Amino acid sequence: MDFAALKALKPSEFTEAADGYKAASDMADHAYGDTEGQISARLRAGLNGVAVDAALSSLRDLAKNFHYVQVECGLAATSLKAFAAAMTDAKKKLDDALEDAAHQKLTVGADGSVTFPPGGEEKDGKVPEGGTVTGSAKGKPAGTVIDPTRDANSLSDALERQAANIHPNPNFGKAVAVANRIAQAVAEATEADTAWAPKLRKLKADDDLVVSDGDWADVQSDTAEVRAGAKDYLDHIKPPPKGDDPKANADWWKGLSPDEQSAYLSLNAAEVGALDGLPSVVRDEANRTVMAEKKAEFQIKLDGIPPQPTKYVASGKEYPKVQINPAWEEWDKKYAKDKEFLERNLKGMNAIQARFDATGQEGLPEAYLLGFDTKGGGRAIVANGNPETADHTAVFVPGTFTAIEKSHDYIGHMGELWKQTHAQVPGQNVSTITWIGYDAPQSIVPEAMTKGYAHDAAPDLNHFMAGLEQVQGGDGASHTTLIGHSYGSTVIGAASNAGDLRTDDILVAGSPGMLVGHAKDLDVEEGHVWSEAASFTKDQVPAGGKVAGLGGGTPFWKELLPFGSVWGQNVPSDEDFGAHIMDNDADSHTDYWRKDSLSLENQARVVAGRYDKVALD
Repeated sequence: MDFAALKALKPSEFTEAADGYKAASDMADHAYGDTEGQISARLRAGLNGVAVDAALSSLRDLAKNFHYVQVECGLAATSLKAFAAAMTDAKKKLDDALEDAAHQKLTVGADGSVTFPPGGEEKDGKVPEGGTVTGSAKGKPAGTVIDPTRDANSLSDALERQAANIHPNPNFGKAVAVANRIAQAVAEATEADTAWAPKLRKLKADDDLVVSDGDWADVQSDTAEVRAGAKDYLDHIKPPPKGDDPKANADWWKGLSPDEQSAYLSLNAAEVGALDGLPSVVRDEANRTVMAEKKAEFQIKLDGIPPQPTKYVASGKEYPKVQINPAWEEWDKKYAKDKEFLERNLKGMNAIQARFDATGQEGLPEAYLLGFDTKGGGRAIVANGNPETADHTAVFVPGTFTAIEKSHDYIGHMGELWKQTHAQVPGQNVSTITWIGYDAPQSIVPEAMTKGYAHDAAPDLNHFMAGLEQVQGGDGASHTTLIGHSYGSTVIGAASNAGDLRTDDILVAGSPGMLVGHAKDLDVEEGHVWSEAASFTKDQVPAGGKVAGLGGGTPFWKELLPFGSVWGQNVPSDEDFGAHIMDNDADSHTDYWRKDSLSLENQARVVAGRYDKVALD
């Protein structure tokens, strides 16, 4: 970029273009939501057949297109805002230099050179002549080592000062200073233009109507490049507060302008999606983008793994014997763990997407992805219905063997609970949330016999519940029930011990113990702890010192558990624990959410606050 181009430049045009892309992103976002949450939902709710299935398939593809457009236009808007900010800064420096030149009676040429008039003391009857100078940019390249005894431009500055001091015309020094400012402004504008031009050119889609895994992989790459390029722009945006205070997170978000919110969300989706206390729609938008990118990334990696060779081969001629194929051993060593990791995460992501696609079926409301991550066993927090508007909210914490690849089962449990609860309170809003927010034990022995997993999970559960209360409008804004299955009930007990657990009721099913000896030790009012436990023959849950499901806590654990008691406390199904023992018809440890079951209906009555209708054992 040269002087003339910068002088004529109107940075506001880039800002206006950014606003246009932001508007396109917002429209695509609304279209995405309408396609998935409104049009498709109504089709599923009222029609069925081959034609409907075909229409829904086309609508799913259309929704993907809208989602992709939303994200890419958001990136384009942020890129243009960052570019406009850099150019605005450079243009202001140029305008200021030109204004000073005019005040000092200096003339700026079409090429940025500066002409100064005659001036100074007469010598030999003549006033020193004027002249023309061309400036030079003073900035040094990134990474230049600076001598701490000097400033970055000490040598050149010294030479210029010396030249100005010895020059007979005082206007010379003024002209040099202005010319250098002009050159610096042009250099900064050129640097910004050179940096952003290729980034903006990359923000384009393939010339087709299919959003492929490769397209979403490009989104990841584009985001990383834009984030790096927009560092100076983002530095002007206040970052989220340190710590895990949901109220501080909420205040931070509210304190950002709409443009700042949009920029931070488009470039830091994973961070925004994980912040408890932020609006559900914001977290949902962020986490859906993260999941779409991860799903594409993982599928591409999985597709790149070569086929698994035959494990066994025969060798020998007269007496062939079977041995392990060396090619299989090499494959197993190189690819097996990666393949397993990718497959189980993709299974979980497909289950979450299936829930999105099920909106409208049997009345299911829109789903919100309040958390997503592939670290550890995977994280997924999925809400049926918007928690912010819910009159009744349930949060479900699953137990041992919980992992993202089993999301289908856990999300299904809360889908059935939503239907039952919604039927209990017609006209009121209900939200049921699956909280896969911790690394759960992956074995009964020894992992589920330890407290460590529960204690590690407790702070995250407490933060989530506090964030939920924050977005709902404070204590009492929604009647909230925290539900724990199996080891999930232990997590709830640990969270209750660790801090202020924001819930009205605690309901557990098949609990092995809650790290407390009595219901009154849990962080809810008396009479608000509920327990379901099938008979021992149907649900053999090893408990903290007894066996859940045996009336009165029959102490058979010594014979059943040769390793002995781990917690040594009552369990919620014991009468002396003090919980309401609910009647149920569960046939196994995982059967408490069977459709139309008494177990499920009783849970719905608690979630709906219809305590007088709960059938007790």
